[in-house]
Amino acid sequence: MRLTQINPVRKYSQGAHRARSDILGATLSFSKEAPTARTFRALRLLSDGEALSGENLARSLGVSRASVRKALACLENVGVELLSERGRGYRLGAPIDWLDRAAISRHLGEHAETFELRVVDVVESTNTMLLEDAVSGAASGVVLAAELQTRGRGRRGRVWHSGLGGALTFSVLWRFEQGAGFLAGLGLAVGVGLVRALRSLGLQDIMLKWPNDLVVRHRKVAGTLVEIHGDVLGPSLAVAGVGMNFRLHPSTRERVDQAVTDLVTEGAPHDRNRLLGEVLLHLARVVDVFRARGFGPLRSEWESYHVHAGRRVIVRLPDGTLEEGAAAGVGEDGALLLQTRTGLRRFHSGEVSLRAVGAGQRRRGAAAF
Repeated sequence: MRLTQINPVRKYSQGAHRARSDILGATLSFSKEAPTARTFRALRLLSDGEALSGENLARSLGVSRASVRKALACLENVGVELLSERGRGYRLGAPIDWLDRAAISRHLGEHAETFELRVVDVVESTNTMLLEDAVSGAASGVVLAAELQTRGRGRRGRVWHSGLGGALTFSVLWRFEQGAGFLAGLGLAVGVGLVRALRSLGLQDIMLKWPNDLVVRHRKVAGTLVEIHGDVLGPSLAVAGVGMNFRLHPSTRERVDQAVTDLVTEGAPHDRNRLLGEVLLHLARVVDVFRARGFGPLRSEWESYHVHAGRRVIVRLPDGTLEEGAAAGVGEDGALLLQTRTGLRRFHSGEVSLRAVGAGQRRRGAAAF
């Protein structure tokens, strides 16, 4: 495991590194200012659960009490409950499960040297940051995980609402000798790795919804974003972004306009470090297969996890027209196969959306994991 120290707070523009998106996920958006480096320093001082006065916090941080109040003012917006107790000071309403690189690496076993793990406190988009690093020559296997992601590129303009410590958001860089076309099914392969990891942690009801969602009893728990750069004949690279609901704060749920759940509610261990380690381990194994033989060997497994397999579904096309049929699996390039009255049709993700026949319209613009 290669460990890299990262500046805890750094702003990144969304840049011009937009690649073709085979699987489009979503990320977090704030209506208020995001936490600063000082906010995270204060939160770590409070992480032992003991109350600290504003005076003690200010002294430890080397700032004024007014600066402490300003640093903590954004916490409600990111799902952190801060209690103020008369005569005692500030205390966290619930502990924050911080990401720790050494703890994550302990769960990687044989693949500990496969990854270079980077952890940041807050970033606009892990995919944007990692794509920029990839263009600058970052090696295959770099993982960028963020305690908090404030802005990203969501599929069909959607927004993902989350909170500090309530989600697991990360991106992985892989480089391939093959051309960009070879990577067409990589997003679905990532889904297979995620299902394997979560089932190994006890979530036996986890399923996939084409093209990029993970659901439990039709409630969304995670999503992915895969972006590809490269030449037709190779080499190429892919940055795979993953966002998971770990523990949703009630204030976060109130902003969500579709059925969602989180991993802790569904029985996952209360340990984000273990979760990330397990996910990376299974992703490494899946990508090893994909690198050698493409999506083909993983295709039937993906279909066995598809929540709509064999069911009547409706596909909404970019122009708003609808196509109804039976979900008949996926192609080796990740395309959805739909058996319609006029024959078998193929759909690529892009701006296409999928829902079961008779499913209620839950979305009203913004969406969330």
